[in-house]
Amino acid sequence: MASIPPPGAFPHRAASPAVPHPDPPASDEAGPDAPDPAGLRQSYQTGRLEPDQLAATWVEQFARWFADATTPGTGVPEANATVFATASADGRPSARTVLLKGFDQRGFVIYTNYTSRKGREAAENPFGSLVFPWYALERQVVAIGTVERVSRAETERYFASRPRGSQLGAWVSHQSQIIESRDVLAARDAELAARWPTGTPVPTPPFWGGLRLVPDTVEFWQGRTNRLHDRLRYRRACAADRWIVERLSP
Repeated sequence: MASIPPPGAFPHRAASPAVPHPDPPASDEAGPDAPDPAGLRQSYQTGRLEPDQLAATWVEQFARWFADATTPGTGVPEANATVFATASADGRPSARTVLLKGFDQRGFVIYTNYTSRKGREAAENPFGSLVFPWYALERQVVAIGTVERVSRAETERYFASRPRGSQLGAWVSHQSQIIESRDVLAARDAELAARWPTGTPVPTPPFWGGLRLVPDTVEFWQGRTNRLHDRLRYRRACAADRWIVERLSP
């Protein structure tokens, strides 16, 4: 059986040069079935956010809102879904939806393949942001800060808690690299399922682990009428253990 080298063993391949196409003629019409986004609007009237409603720390306030978002019947389908933005060393941004897997006073933790685009960018340019878009509650949380890897022990504890299929998936996918078809994934999955049959522990890939966003600011945004939203931000002061709260204009 041929072995499957880890993703890090493959050099990153640049995408093939795009074939130029002539610009389409200018038109004011997006298409017969496309609504005009300029006419789509909603008035936010669900709640308000005042400084005296905030918890003493950003992590306590996030825990409150996260509990609200995970309450059945709120309409938030996946409360731990968050948009993680990074940038390359030369400042080219990228963003993607990931799943939050932990948070505490140190920051927010997600897990990924370190050779993926986000993993490489976090290593090259260790800054990022997270946006939690809880639309059904007319709320969002925006955290901005530095990005660091979590300890190997923390990564392995989390990996051991994952379903077996997800554990194999971490080995299967050479994340962000170009593949010819989904058949490549199916073949790797079958090979690895044979290598580690049911009942056999799946080891943590050496190229896979956690990233922690250590926030410098955490903003809590509550929609209000007439676009005059409430924006309250915890900001880390010069002293590492001191935070201040400030209101931002909408």
